[in-house]
Amino acid sequence: MAETPVLPPPPPIDDSCALFLDVDGTLLDFALRPDAVDVPEPLGPALEALHQRLGGALALISGRSLRTLDTLLAMPVLPASGLHGLERRHGRFGHRAPQPPRSLSLVLAEAMNVAARHPGAVVEDKGSAIALHWRAAPNASDELRAFAHAALPRLPGYRLQPGNDVVELRPAAYQGRRADKGAAILAFMDEPPFAGRRPVFAGDDITDEAGFAAVNARDGVSVLVGPPRTSAAHFGLAGTGQVHAWIGVGR
Repeated sequence: MAETPVLPPPPPIDDSCALFLDVDGTLLDFALRPDAVDVPEPLGPALEALHQRLGGALALISGRSLRTLDTLLAMPVLPASGLHGLERRHGRFGHRAPQPPRSLSLVLAEAMNVAARHPGAVVEDKGSAIALHWRAAPNASDELRAFAHAALPRLPGYRLQPGNDVVELRPAAYQGRRADKGAAILAFMDEPPFAGRRPVFAGDDITDEAGFAAVNARDGVSVLVGPPRTSAAHFGLAGTGQVHAWIGVGR
């Protein structure tokens, strides 16, 4: 089988671009638990400087909730999209995540019972969504995936969102519009100061593929972070260290 080719590095960040950055696996290294990630001290100042340099055209595009992002990074001034596009913050623009159905609380309790059988497995309550993590319990992956598939019919309007050592149960749309990272990026691109700029998006996960497709459609720069794999991205960086160098962390 032919090896997946290594993608070329992205061009330097141009002052006239609109920059979108995934968080986990792109800005932050993964940890065994989602609440155990380490945030390098120079990251915040670098993001703040980049936000100023780009005239405000910098946004975080994450699967985490906005509340969790603010706890991690302590930068509530940054435009951001959370929960894979289900919530978005940008001044007078944006929206909150939809209220979860009552059945989600029952599914959450059952998921916790399943995870309890596998030390290291984590069930993350995201409010409108549930994430089942097995990074620290790889033997739990089959049972957690099976549980998610079985629970899906009980959550009308929800979809499964696979990721790196995780599967999520989350709403597929917001107010009739699809919810994913690509839709979130395109929404920002219709608003100042993002409008009229060339979009640039860096992400690592399968959940970021919708974002890559969105920026490619706008003649933008799509950057896959991590080992080479089949992807819509046109450029690549080997890991978070190269991302930090690219965006100027520690300069």
